[in-house]
Amino acid sequence: MKSSISSLIFDLDGTLSDPSLGITRCYNYALEKHGHEPRDPQSLLRLIGPPLDEGFLTILPEAEDQEVVQLVTTYRERYLEVGFSENTIYPGIVEALEYFKNNKVRIGVCTSKREDFANSILSLFEISDYFAFVSGGDIGIPKTEQLSSLLANGKIDESAVMIGDRAIDITSARDNNLDGMGVLWGFGGYEELFESNPRAILKSTSELKSIVA
Repeated sequence: MKSSISSLIFDLDGTLSDPSLGITRCYNYALEKHGHEPRDPQSLLRLIGPPLDEGFLTILPEAEDQEVVQLVTTYRERYLEVGFSENTIYPGIVEALEYFKNNKVRIGVCTSKREDFANSILSLFEISDYFAFVSGGDIGIPKTEQLSSLLANGKIDESAVMIGDRAIDITSARDNNLDGMGVLWGFGGYEELFESNPRAILKSTSELKSIVA
């Protein structure tokens, strides 16, 4: 780990909160609306983290671009209305954020989720004020590009650390010459994170404080 950390960048889904109920319901809502069979919610958990278009193509690999756009649009209709609120913050996250605030550690969010949705979730949990910035994604905008933009805009520098539960969080950080750390309370699992070559893997939210301790 780099000796001096300028800021911590948190993924949202699977890192700060558990969105599985809302996300799986929205996937199946969109699938049924467009004439497809709903999937077992457990099988959809692996789709949490990457962009929605990638998720729908995993389910329907033969889907054409226009259908994927329609599926994402329908998914977001339900997500905007109710899906975002079918979400729970992980135990220990608020305590960690308060610790960072008290120790003047700058923190932000970088999520594949659209920025307005991300802000709605942070507001739902009343934790918006802890974050100096929120970077949201969209179809065709990979997390690597989001981090690159944060660097280019001066929101972060090369001593920032990306923290997330999926390999894409770690590999996107490494693509931008940043350190990445994995967490095991989300949806990626140890093997996926280990293979992405993180600087560390945290087992529980209580270990977050150790990053800057």
